[in-house]
Amino acid sequence: MTRAVIPARERLIFAMDVPTPDAARKLADRLGDSVSFYKLGLELFMSGEAFPLLDTLAGRGKKIFLDLKLFDVPATVAGAVRNLKDRGVTFATVHGNQAIMEAAAGAAQGCGILAVTVLTSLDRGDLDDLGFDCDVEELVLSRARRALAAGCAGVVSSGLEAKMLRAGVEDRLIVVTPGIRPVENRPADDQKRVVSVQDAFANGADYIVVGRPIRDAADPRAAAESIQATIAGLFAVNKGDAHL
Repeated sequence: MTRAVIPARERLIFAMDVPTPDAARKLADRLGDSVSFYKLGLELFMSGEAFPLLDTLAGRGKKIFLDLKLFDVPATVAGAVRNLKDRGVTFATVHGNQAIMEAAAGAAQGCGILAVTVLTSLDRGDLDDLGFDCDVEELVLSRARRALAAGCAGVVSSGLEAKMLRAGVEDRLIVVTPGIRPVENRPADDQKRVVSVQDAFANGADYIVVGRPIRDAADPRAAAESIQATIAGLFAVNKGDAHL
């Protein structure tokens, strides 16, 4: 699992944040070939029948980002990751604890482990409340370095810190950036540290995760295709290479 060359249309990961597998299948049908990479998270996995949905999407040739942010004793996390073998999962997330990251990376078989650095719904005030006596940037960089040392494929990080990661961590680290919003006149929601599509990639992200701007659009497929067109324009010169 490396940054080598990523097809441009796979750089958009759609966050399938809907309440039921049936709703997910209907939305996937609407999106068609406008999306080739899906993120499945806690909401769907608590609804039942999430693995059959995963199998359906994988059977359609879609890539899967399993975002469960695993956090438990290392042996339990390792066992959970081991059970993802042959399920068609490209990426899976764990929280950035050293022992957990090492256990997950050691158990992964064909699945890239991504460490969560700092959730994009958190800001400096939230970190103060959690007892972190450091800047957001310092914490993200520290966790990214530890993730790479633990054998993880990459990290999940705000686009605001992506440029710093590119400067401060080995270039082989994959950076997946959620919290993609129009920076001006953006709707109010729980995402605090956000960037635009263009800024995320300019700062060094390899993939972006987009949910509500596509899901809640009047025409989700058109919204996804618009983002795909933006990405294609950004990487046209490089033909999808991981470097802008």
